Amino acid sequence: MSWNPSLAAGYPDATTVDAIETVIVPRARDLGGFEVRRALPAPQRQMVGPFVFFDQAGPAEFLTGKGIDIRPHPHIGLGTVTYLYRGEFHHRDSIGSNQIILPGAVNWMVAGRGVTHSERTSPETRQSPHALFGIQTWIALPEDKEEIAPSFEHHGRDTLPVIEAEGVSARLVLGRAYGETAPARLHSDTFYLDVTLAPQARFPLPVDHEDRGIYVVEGSIAVAGQSFEAGRMMVFRPGDPITVSAGAAGARLVALGGATLNGPRHVWWNFVSSSLDRIEAAKEEWRRGTWGQEQGGGWGQGLFDLPPDDRGEFIPLPA
Repeated sequence: MSWNPSLAAGYPDATTVDAIETVIVPRARDLGGFEVRRALPAPQRQMVGPFVFFDQAGPAEFLTGKGIDIRPHPHIGLGTVTYLYRGEFHHRDSIGSNQIILPGAVNWMVAGRGVTHSERTSPETRQSPHALFGIQTWIALPEDKEEIAPSFEHHGRDTLPVIEAEGVSARLVLGRAYGETAPARLHSDTFYLDVTLAPQARFPLPVDHEDRGIYVVEGSIAVAGQSFEAGRMMVFRPGDPITVSAGAAGARLVALGGATLNGPRHVWWNFVSSSLDRIEAAKEEWRRGTWGQEQGGGWGQGLFDLPPDDRGEFIPLPA
């Protein structure tokens, strides 16, 4: 735990209405009995800092024997972040990672030139009714890092810095904020905070990041004289001091952002890249399926592989 004076309740609120650049209402998507709400990319905003994809997964309740089965699928040119409030996921990937993630921990997988992973509910969790609620985000890589080797990091709840002040508890999931730095190794200047606010508590966004946004997970907040309920994302003008106040029931927020990249990114399915040709090549590689499987006495030399212990199925390339 740590205390930072800039989170004190007396922090000045200089927010004006025009400091809110964009308000995003996420689109609901049904993934076969399981709903996600997608805030990024949006028609009015592709990225907030390097964050190019933002999904709220759940909240969902599952009966005994049921759960999530996201079959192996590919990524390029990005890092994926999994952060849960309730439930668990079993992550397995093509570089051999095998990790259960629990609430308050973080999974950080850098796809780079190409990786495949699956996310499933574990057999142990399926033995009784259970819940799932969390956030999945993608961070676009800088152009000179898009082809790096894939990697995976897991950091437990107790390893993530927590910044506290009156009525405020902010867990730093990724990057740097308020003088603290999270343990995951990033490739661009970033911050990502899980913020819990008591009723009427005030929370100032970091002022030393270029691009900043807030997503309301639970409860409500007021900013610039406007009230925003759960399921809304606000993106703010660079440089403005921004302070939000929790509503009567308190709030839980995601605060995120960082340095903008050198240009927009192309996003197709699970692929992110500064190059359309690179995305086309990845599509063809996945369509061919020449991964690590024995073929005619030899081994496939394709870009993608499948997780070593989850090779029985995969998600085919969309039509």
